[in-house]
Amino acid sequence: MAHYDVFNGDADGLCALQQLRLAEPVDSILVTGVKRDIALLERVDAAKGDQITVLDVSFDKNRGAVERLLGQGAHLRYFDHHFAGEIPTHPALDVHIETLPDKGTSLLVDDFLQGTQRAWAVVGTFGDNFDAAAARAAAPLKLSEGELGLLRELGIYLNYNGYGETVDDLLFAPDDLFRRLQPYADPLTFVAEDPTFAALRDGYADDMDRARAVAPAFEDAHHRLVILPAEPWARRASGVLANELAQQAPDQAHAMLTRLPAGGFIVSVRAPIARPDGADVLCRSFPSGGGRKAAAGINLLPDGAYDTFLERFRAAFR
Repeated sequence: MAHYDVFNGDADGLCALQQLRLAEPVDSILVTGVKRDIALLERVDAAKGDQITVLDVSFDKNRGAVERLLGQGAHLRYFDHHFAGEIPTHPALDVHIETLPDKGTSLLVDDFLQGTQRAWAVVGTFGDNFDAAAARAAAPLKLSEGELGLLRELGIYLNYNGYGETVDDLLFAPDDLFRRLQPYADPLTFVAEDPTFAALRDGYADDMDRARAVAPAFEDAHHRLVILPAEPWARRASGVLANELAQQAPDQAHAMLTRLPAGGFIVSVRAPIARPDGADVLCRSFPSGGGRKAAAGINLLPDGAYDTFLERFRAAFR
């Protein structure tokens, strides 16, 4: 019997898996990729009796693969907070899916584990830009302001590392990054002792300095849209810059468009933090779009669709 861990390569996916494997150690086959690579179950060819844990990737985008794997006799346990569509009932399918606007997969796993790995849940929740929810979850840990700040930093850096067109764009491949996190029951020990934290921090600082220097292409009282160039640093910084701007201006919706070398854009959308709803509906109105209510994206927006996107973006958040 084989075990597969299928997880999003961002902070929420990494920290959800970290919690589970601290509580339930198992030698598993890791299946992951860049943050936007979500059709991950297509890569799994399981046999009868194999155990598959899925974390922080859309059930709706993996529906066909779920049905195939269940038909092959595999058992699936599924944790996620994105739009799922209709979820089938099957004795070998254990589903933990909620789509609340401020509750990510790390908090769903925290519920499942009854808070036994809470510090990592806090890191993942900060990484997913749910700062208020992360602070609430952290309250029982009695952390100092400085310690809470370090968990927030780590979440931001882990999330930043997941953005890119391919794994080659990233500072660390997500499966490698998970293996670096895995020995540490306490994320503060990881921050203090593992050189990976400094590498992420320094890469983040350099990329974000460049990204923050780019002026908005469109801005009004309710919206801000930024276009970043077709460079690896821009692809790494795009989603985190969208989160940062959203925190700074909670009444504005934000769209981050990053040019692709072959043409078109990758798009990250953040609904206003004061009204965290509508990002998923906007992005799903385009063929390669998806996500959740507060934050969503489009994997490829053609150049010719830019005006349509801007029009829909302005109409979605008023």
